[in-house]
Amino acid sequence: MSGSAQSHFSRYLTYAACALLSACGQSSGPENPQQASSAQPTDVIVHCGSLIDGLSDNPRLNQSIHIRGARIVHIYDPGPPPPLTNQTVIHDLTEFTCLPGLINTHVHFDGNPEDSVDYSVYARRTADETLQLILDNAKTTLLTGFTTVRHVGAWFPDTVYRARELIEKGQAPGPRIHTAGPYLTIPGGGGDLTFPEIPVEDIPAESQQGIASTPEQFAARAEAAIAAGADFLKIIASGAVFSVGTAPGAPEMTRADIEAVVAVAKRHGKKVTAHVHSDQSGHDAIRAGVDSLEHASLLKESTIDLAAARGVAFSMDVYNGTYTDTIGREQGYPEIFLQRNTYTTEAQRVVFEKAYEKGVTLLYGTDAAVLPHDMGGWQFATMVERGMRPMDAIRSATSVAAEHMDLSADVGALTPGKVADLIAVRGDPLADTEILRDVAVVMQAGVIIKSDATD
Repeated sequence: MSGSAQSHFSRYLTYAACALLSACGQSSGPENPQQASSAQPTDVIVHCGSLIDGLSDNPRLNQSIHIRGARIVHIYDPGPPPPLTNQTVIHDLTEFTCLPGLINTHVHFDGNPEDSVDYSVYARRTADETLQLILDNAKTTLLTGFTTVRHVGAWFPDTVYRARELIEKGQAPGPRIHTAGPYLTIPGGGGDLTFPEIPVEDIPAESQQGIASTPEQFAARAEAAIAAGADFLKIIASGAVFSVGTAPGAPEMTRADIEAVVAVAKRHGKKVTAHVHSDQSGHDAIRAGVDSLEHASLLKESTIDLAAARGVAFSMDVYNGTYTDTIGREQGYPEIFLQRNTYTTEAQRVVFEKAYEKGVTLLYGTDAAVLPHDMGGWQFATMVERGMRPMDAIRSATSVAAEHMDLSADVGALTPGKVADLIAVRGDPLADTEILRDVAVVMQAGVIIKSDATD
């Protein structure tokens, strides 16, 4: 685990108990620990009807999880419980399937889908309004079962850092946030907050921190992002689908630009993810040494082969094109956005199928902000429909994502020693992945913060 990641987890384990209980105000079911104490109990026992640990190929029935403090101590079969104290809290989830807390590797908390109708809203919001928006979206994300996220760039990176700090200190509920800080992008590119709706004089200075034009400038911007607190770096190698004035996937950063960012990242022990749609930009990004690609909609088979050979992961939002197609006209999305969405959605799903067949590491990522933050669990079904085994889809949002984010020592699996992040759903998500759209129980760091379980 990187130093910054270790620091974030240390703060979480310090603050998680009373903070999440008091901030969320959620019922914990019949055993409600909030009624007994505002502090985290010494021991917690969770009885699960079925347990998917995030690592194994098969679920285990009738398992019990012993948690002490914020970490899992032991997982055992039915039988005599471990020595308990009068502070022990027992959660009966024998009617549920327990899984590790989910991980989404592609979220943006400083925007919502309806903002695509009028981008000027980004300039009209005050800093406090943007902070509240981020915190609202973070809470929504956590309560839908995602206890850890990778925040892949923001127009307001300083405000995301503020939100992350409030969450880490227990002053607001939300998932653990790994953030890239600012988008690293060319002037007027897919990561620059430049749109016809926003006069130049109204573009917030905060949103311009990652703008650069040469390899030397990109290296300097990358250094500044890491110094400010970025956990990894995000480059816009090619244009966004929802952008103005460029074709989707048009290359924006040169290979030399990308190599300059990668060199800085490697020097600091950080990873780089690249927003790409076109084959050229994807190929350039892989050759330049990035660790993962987002979207990858228009990649040729040879570039997918190159990603598999180089160990480059893909984070692909294969569901949200359906949402955009269904809701976009109702919300008044620009027609050009709807056309581009139709063009890239199916292409991305075909690349997903080929990448899975070729053994590319696939990370669960929904592009939340284009997709509503309360729909994070909707993508599992699409991944399975396009050929992925259900257990592999779950692992893409648990152990596989945790390993890519260098967090596997702490999250991504239900095994002894891990932080006690857990969700529970009614039914068998391996038989019907749509079940993961409706998470009944969320535990973070040993504390139940949401429970729809009843006697």
